[in-house]
Amino acid sequence: MLAHAYAEPPLRVGSTFDADGAAYLILVCYGPGIFAGDTLRQSVHVKPGARVVLVSQSALQIHPGASGAPARIDHEYRVDDGGELHCDWDPVIPFAAARLDQRFDLQIAGDARLYWSDAIMSGRATRGERWQFDVLSHELCLRVDGRLDYLERYRLAPGDRQPARLWVAGDSDYFSTTLVRDRRANRDHSDVLQRSLDGEECVTAGVDLVADCLLAARLLSSSGVAFAAARRAARSFACASIFERPDLADRK
Repeated sequence: MLAHAYAEPPLRVGSTFDADGAAYLILVCYGPGIFAGDTLRQSVHVKPGARVVLVSQSALQIHPGASGAPARIDHEYRVDDGGELHCDWDPVIPFAAARLDQRFDLQIAGDARLYWSDAIMSGRATRGERWQFDVLSHELCLRVDGRLDYLERYRLAPGDRQPARLWVAGDSDYFSTTLVRDRRANRDHSDVLQRSLDGEECVTAGVDLVADCLLAARLLSSSGVAFAAARRAARSFACASIFERPDLADRK
C-alpha cells in the first residue's frame, strides 16, 4: 500500500494498481518539461517487504532558458531489507541550448531487490536536433548497506567534444543504463542477456556482473524503435529469470 505521498506542481503521484502483488505507480510531470533554473526533487522510501514498480508517464523534455542556469533533477531512493523497487523511466530529451544536471542516489539494504533503467537521448533526433544541448551532467550512485557498489558519472558538452565521433557515441542517439540487484543475479544471467541483446538490430549492448549480485547493462542505439525493444527485452528477462515474476514486466 501507498502509506504516504506528497507532491507539488508540476509533479503528481498517480493512483496505485496491483501488478502481480506490487504497487504500480505512474509518476507524472504534467508540465511541458523542466526549464532552466528549475529543480525536480523526488524521494521514495520502500519499507521492509514492500514491492513497488515506478514508471514515468512519458519522456521528460529539458528546455533552455535565458538565465543560463541548468535544470536540475535530484532523486533519492531508499529500499529497506526485504523491499523491492523497480524503476523504468522514459528517456530524457535535452533541447537545443539546454543545460541539465541530474543526480540519482540509490540506497538499498543488503536483502533488498532493485531494478533500475534510465535513458537519455541526443536531442530531438528526428528533427535533426542531435547534440545541440549545451551541457548534460549525470550521476547514478548505488550503495548497498552503505557500501558503494556502482557509480556512473559523466559530463557531456558537445561544444567542447563532439559525442558523435567514432568510439564515443558514433551514430547512436539513444542511451540507457540498467541495473539489476538481486541475490540470485549471477554471471550466467549476464551472459544470457548479453547474447540476447546481441541479436537486437541497431543496438549495441554491454552486460556484466559488476559486483556480487549486481548486473549492469548499457545500451546504445540509432533507432528509437529498436532501443525501446531492447529495453523491453532486458526488463522481461530480468523479471522472468532473476526476479521470477514475469508479469511485473507488463506496463499498464
